[in-house]
Amino acid sequence: MLDRAKEILEIEASAILAIRDRLDGGFAEAVRLILECQGRVVVTGIGKSGAVARKIASTLASTGSPALFLHPAEGVHGDLGMVTSQDVVVALSNSGEAEELIAILPVLKRIGAKVIALVGRLDSALARSGDVVLDVSVAREACPLGLAPTASSTAMLALGDALAITAMAERKFTREDYALFHPAGMLGRRLTLRVEDAMRKDERMAVVRENDLVRDVLLDITKAGAGAAAVVGNDGSLTGIITDGDLRRHLLSDESFLSRTAREIMTADPKIISAECFATEGLRMMEVANIGELPVLDDQRRPIGMLMMKDLLKVGIV
Repeated sequence: MLDRAKEILEIEASAILAIRDRLDGGFAEAVRLILECQGRVVVTGIGKSGAVARKIASTLASTGSPALFLHPAEGVHGDLGMVTSQDVVVALSNSGEAEELIAILPVLKRIGAKVIALVGRLDSALARSGDVVLDVSVAREACPLGLAPTASSTAMLALGDALAITAMAERKFTREDYALFHPAGMLGRRLTLRVEDAMRKDERMAVVRENDLVRDVLLDITKAGAGAAAVVGNDGSLTGIITDGDLRRHLLSDESFLSRTAREIMTADPKIISAECFATEGLRMMEVANIGELPVLDDQRRPIGMLMMKDLLKVGIV
């Protein structure tokens, strides 16, 4: 079984490399059509080619080329109405003769959409209808019967990725652009979430005065369910921070410290951050300083929130 698996992978890898070796100006023309498209890139195919087409459409859409999938069988029953003359159609078929796909080609031409054909036979109906034709033919399928689309569908998928990612690079598409289309993913969260989105505020943060007793500080931290308290002076500006770790360490060394003031045990001039900063900047500051809390200040250095490592864990930044 291992020998068979290795042979299958070799067949599919060879199919991709063969396509690489015969890339020509047609590929560059296809990328140009995608880049200059004023509408959508409509990707279509039936059966296994349809499954690949869906993935290519998804990759295009997430990398800066607005795209959608069109099922050709649904196309002849009204869905062709989603295609306009401003669109570019990427049509996939190994044989180039899939009936459902061939049926929509004349309509696509009448609409005025450009057609990029990814096809395994250059003498097929699809190849004759393409404005740009990309040869995805393979020497053989990995299926021992030569029937199940395997190497051919892998080759289509790889060439579709090449089109999408080349267009992405030509657009100068950035990590920030990618994150914009993936707000729920980890990358999106890391590149778009700001401190104000993740910080604790209002009743979930503890703010105490310099003259408050430590026992009251402990109660305020506990009530807020927080890991630290921001210490402020008479004008409301930050002067220090007291963490629950500070409280535990002092309790071990001095049982009477609960009667001391916040000013006596606080860490003065702690590291701070602005609400407008990216949450990843706060994470970096905490990692470098080996701390778990960052007071968030406004323009008058008044605490408006507390950024905590455990909250960054919850939102998926860490």
